[in-house]
Amino acid sequence: MTNDRYYKRTWVISGIVIAVGVVFVCRLFYLQVIDSSTKDKASKNALLNQTVYPSRGLIYDRNDSLLVFNQPVYDVMVVLREMGKDFDTLAFCHALDIQPEDFRLRMDDVCNTRKNRGFSRYTPQVFMSLLSKEDVSVLQEGLYRFPGVAIRKRTLRDYTCNAAAHVLGSVGEVNQRDLDSDTYYALGDYSGRDGIEKTYEKLLRGEKGVEVLMRDARGRLQGSYHNGELDRPAHSGTDITLTLDISLQMFAEQLMAGKKGSAVAIEPHTGEVLALVSSPAWDPKTLVGRPRSKNYSDLLKDKHKPLMNRAVQAQYPPGSTFKLIQSLVGLQMGVLQPGTLYPCGGPSSQPIKCTHHHGSPVDLESAIEQSCNPYFWQAFRDMLGGGDDVARLHRRYDTWREQVVSFGFGSRFGSDIRDQVTGSIPSSKFYDKIYGQKGWRAITIRSLSIGQGEILVNPLQLANEAACIANGGWFVTPHLARLSDEQLRLVGLDDGMYTPRRTLVDSVHFAVVRAGMARVMTAGTGRYYAVPELDMCGKTGTVQNPHGKDHAIFIGFAPKDNPRIAVAVVVENAGFGATWACPVASLMMEKYLTDTITRPDLQQRIQSAVLIQATPEQ
Repeated sequence: MTNDRYYKRTWVISGIVIAVGVVFVCRLFYLQVIDSSTKDKASKNALLNQTVYPSRGLIYDRNDSLLVFNQPVYDVMVVLREMGKDFDTLAFCHALDIQPEDFRLRMDDVCNTRKNRGFSRYTPQVFMSLLSKEDVSVLQEGLYRFPGVAIRKRTLRDYTCNAAAHVLGSVGEVNQRDLDSDTYYALGDYSGRDGIEKTYEKLLRGEKGVEVLMRDARGRLQGSYHNGELDRPAHSGTDITLTLDISLQMFAEQLMAGKKGSAVAIEPHTGEVLALVSSPAWDPKTLVGRPRSKNYSDLLKDKHKPLMNRAVQAQYPPGSTFKLIQSLVGLQMGVLQPGTLYPCGGPSSQPIKCTHHHGSPVDLESAIEQSCNPYFWQAFRDMLGGGDDVARLHRRYDTWREQVVSFGFGSRFGSDIRDQVTGSIPSSKFYDKIYGQKGWRAITIRSLSIGQGEILVNPLQLANEAACIANGGWFVTPHLARLSDEQLRLVGLDDGMYTPRRTLVDSVHFAVVRAGMARVMTAGTGRYYAVPELDMCGKTGTVQNPHGKDHAIFIGFAPKDNPRIAVAVVVENAGFGATWACPVASLMMEKYLTDTITRPDLQQRIQSAVLIQATPEQ
């Protein structure tokens, strides 16, 4: 029995030994065959995967003029585990021309896991970034003296001219949100932060490469591993051609210098943006490299808000430029005909007065030429209808609004132009909330008839209005780049961005409006700034501003037949549209169509005028 009891114990012990052996074998199999983490850790001791950064794509204008290119810069990288206790800090500081105190502060930042969430003593960390070749030349010569230190090459943006900062955007260091949302990025990487650089980041950034380097037993780099068999080359980003005409852009920025406002020019038949100016602006070179942070902070604190892209982010009542839309909607609704007459009593007119005497009654062309407020108020009243039929009022107002919105007002254009505000074309429900369903009539909202009141538009929408009238009732979504459908989808844009869109106003109604705009430039408020040979069409506007002096507005296009350029200009706190906005637009049209300026005195007057100093803080 005793032997039998021991015999059973032998089987139990043997089973345990076998089970433990099986566990060890399975674990070894898992570690050596299935799980590669141990191998990776071992490889990291012997190998260093060094990122090779691609060159960002170049940016050109419509005429193939280079706008944005790359220049080489260098990052100093450190691997703390390899630096050792005998690291010569003083010699290292001397090589980089920094003080020992700077070294300690930078090392503290490197090791601070709150600031540097990707910190590891075993992987390269950024010690100093964006250094020039001259900055790292001394360190490069004596690099062998500093174990754990490497120099990484990358590129930095540079610009051929000091224009189009709002359009081009800038490149800056990625933040935690970027790291969390896109595995492409690692700590210390750079990406487009705004403008075209951000919109087309996935095209411009290219594809990173990897260079596998071998270390010796002490961790010192010995060169490429297996003659580069495991290396992966970087692929440069895609070059992008913009629709901008940089000569026109620079000229418009010169005209808008010393002023608050914007100027937008569009090629009507294509929707291509020829110029998109916001003033005040800045030299794009100021947001490049190590000074970027300080310069950006200074721009952010500037009371004139240069970082705001007024061409798409500022909102204004459209003023008299909206009378063109009122004309077209009135014609479409059957309320107006070209020969429709309304009386005008001049400045004594009620409930909306005219700004001047000009004879009465007036037809539609004359009303556009003379910018007759009473005419468009009476037309708006008849569009909505009178009486106590509230349901009919709502229906007619909704019809009016639907046709206005079809011109691109009240919403963002789905394109590559960033940070657009929608503006506002108020709905009938909006007025129901304010006045109650039965509490408002045409007389209540009469300011809409002349482009005031609750209507808000941005300058890009105004330029699109001009392009749409120039085309006879259709427009292509305003855009800044020429790309394939596949490229558009890659960056999340609709491949129908280049497809023409029709308004709800029949094309037959546009001829009389264009004729009225031509008369504005020959006999109306724009006559002093017309170039007869260019057959300009336009409409001036002076917009009431509760914060100070009125805003000056102008929209127009040229030539009248087969137009090649449509323009909108807003000069804040400048007064009459005919005095400031019209000459800016006229000079822009002349410059683009003829590549010359025949009115140098006018150009000098506009360029030298400084209106921004008189602007009250808002």
